[in-house]
Parts: sequence; structure tokens; C-alpha cells
Amino acid sequence: MEMEDNTGEFDGGAECIASMVDSGSVESRRYYMARGTLVEMLRDRGYVVPNVEAEVRRSLPEFRSIFGDKPDPERLRLVACRASAPSRKILAIFCETVEIRKKNMVGILSQIMNKEQLDRVILVLQSKMNSHAQKVLDEYPIKVETFQITGLLVNITTHFLGPKYMILTPMEKDKLLKKYSIKDKQLPKMTENDAIARYYGLEKGQVLMVIYSGGLTDSVVTYRCIQ
Repeated sequence: MEMEDNTGEFDGGAECIASMVDSGSVESRRYYMARGTLVEMLRDRGYVVPNVEAEVRRSLPEFRSIFGDKPDPERLRLVACRASAPSRKILAIFCETVEIRKKNMVGILSQIMNKEQLDRVILVLQSKMNSHAQKVLDEYPIKVETFQITGLLVNITTHFLGPKYMILTPMEKDKLLKKYSIKDKQLPKMTENDAIARYYGLEKGQVLMVIYSGGLTDSVVTYRCIQ
């Protein structure tokens, strides 16, 4: 451990500690973490994110070198194609920090181009959104999802103690129901607003396989039907 010398000054120990402190803005760190989770979310939904490996591995200093210490939300947006249908896309937009009112929302949505190619839109909010803005979203011809940026700082699906998830295709769902001679309403339920359901963009009627592994037992598989 470095000690204070006779002159009352510290040597290199203080510099070492200082080098471990993040001198960048909290704002850029928040954008970095949220965008990283968003990239993983789109990938896990079956979309092809351009340069996905580079995006996932990008460090905070690299992020700042590209987007700056005070990133422009416009530059952070993501567009990805669906792997099973490349002509279909998803658009993710980072909104400004101001409260989202009707006028703001109309302005955001009016700037979206090539709407006919979009499956849905994701808006990352940094402040409150009032009911009038929500009504604009409800009337928009494309499904729009909203996430608070604070809810994207951690990927809730990657915790090492958590289960693994797999979305069943319609064919796999039918096979499951026939195997046990049941209807989907007899499966354990998960609400459409559940954090996991929202991460995967699941809708009513879809079935999620949940795989628990580790501990004292072998893997345990269960299913959840979105209600």
C-alpha cells in the first residue's frame, strides 16, 4: 500500500485508485447499458442486428469513443430485420429526456419512415409519458412498445441463477397441447405485462418454455401461456 511521504504528498497509490474511477458521464453509462440490453433483446426475439457481436462486446470506452460522453439519442436508434423474414423490421428509438406529451409523441412517430416494412416499434423513454401521448400510441397503425431506460440497465434474462427461456412456435405449441390432451388455457399463465413476456415481445396465446437447471436436481421444464 502506498503511504504518505514526509512532504505530506501521496505517491502513485492515489493515481492507481483514480484510474479505477469512471470519469465519464452517468448519462453515457446509462445509454451504454440500455443499448446493450436492447441489442440482446432484439437478437433474442429473432432479429438480425447489424454487427451484433461487436455491439454485444463493445466496452464503455469504445461506446464513448463512437457516441461521445453526451450521446445524441437520435444516433442510438437501432433497426433490425427479422431472421425468418428479412423484409420485416423492428425499429428502436431512444427518446429525449423531456416528459412525453401528445405533441412530442406525434413528432416522434411522424419521423418514422417506411412504416409498411415495420413489425413494431420500441420507444425507450427517459421520463414520464402522459395519457394523451399513450392514446396516440394506441391509435398508431403499428404496435409500439415502451420501456423506461432504467428498466433496460440490466438484462433480466441472463442472471446465472435464473432459468432459460424458449418461445414455442405455433407448431410446437400444438404438439405440446396434443401430447397432454389439454387446451392452452390449462397451462400455467404469464401475463402479457410480465417483465419476461415484455422482454421477448410475447403476445396473448404464445407459449414460453421455461427451463430450470442446476442445484440438486436435473433440469426441470415447465411452460407458461401468455394471457
